[in-house]
Amino acid sequence: MKIVFMGTPEFAVGALQAIIEAGHQVVAVVTQPDKPRGRGKEMQMTPVKVCAAAHNLPVFQPVRVKEAEAVEVLRGYGAEIFVVAAFGQILSEEILRIPKYGCVNIHASLLPKYRGAGPIQQAIMDGESKTGVTIMQMDKGLDTGDILFQREVAIDPRDTGDSLHDKLAEAGAGLIVEALPRIEAGQIAPVKQKDEESSYAGMLQKSMGRIDWNRSARELDCLIRGLISWPGAFTVYHNKTLKIWEEEAVGEEAACIQIANPEPGTVAGVEKDAVYVQTGEGILKILSVQLEGKKRMAIRDFLLGCRMKAGERLGD
Repeated sequence: MKIVFMGTPEFAVGALQAIIEAGHQVVAVVTQPDKPRGRGKEMQMTPVKVCAAAHNLPVFQPVRVKEAEAVEVLRGYGAEIFVVAAFGQILSEEILRIPKYGCVNIHASLLPKYRGAGPIQQAIMDGESKTGVTIMQMDKGLDTGDILFQREVAIDPRDTGDSLHDKLAEAGAGLIVEALPRIEAGQIAPVKQKDEESSYAGMLQKSMGRIDWNRSARELDCLIRGLISWPGAFTVYHNKTLKIWEEEAVGEEAACIQIANPEPGTVAGVEKDAVYVQTGEGILKILSVQLEGKKRMAIRDFLLGCRMKAGERLGD
């Protein structure tokens, strides 16, 4: 098929690569404009643009894809279908009508659950045991189009937002190359989404990572794993931000308890390789942290330079 591929982050790269390897004709790759990144603020290409350049594919980077000039560029490619994966801009109805087979989206959840921009992290934070990818026929709504194909992906108890991202990216790449010939052959049975079963996972905000120690250890474990890359789950220790990288939820009986009946947020015990913090229900065994201005380190190394003691409080 003649395809315009629209995507921006790493999540979309595998799908583009798979479409190319399957022998489809990618007539153009549409991605977000280059942006300055890092301390030096050097302009960097999006991951999808890097992939496109490696295959000598034409790249289009509109600031606003819905503007008339951009729409005419898209129309000029003569594509039969637009494949979209985390592109980062809303497509107008005019764009959706351009290709013969419309526009399909690779969405990282089992729709209608987790519509929106943060489905991968939200599934972890909610303690789900499974999620998946959906190939959806795009319409004017936000992830509301008909379901064309789905594939379930199990969530391991120690999966993080990062590891689940990689699983879903791989699943999406495989599913889109299976879906395209069936779409072309008309071998699809679109399924309307049940709006009453939908939920929304919005864009991640830094404030989401602030730890409320009144929540249970299990809930905090899910929060920390879900937000591992950004914004990260964090608390306050001696007026400095302390990011928690690795931990596990344990029962009070399993912890090295040195304080009787501690309040949530209290350091209940300290060992050379772990710090135990009381939560609203259960204990969080902290194994790896990053103090403001420092690098990530194991608790053993952190305690060499920071004499955290049982009875101290974490949080504002």
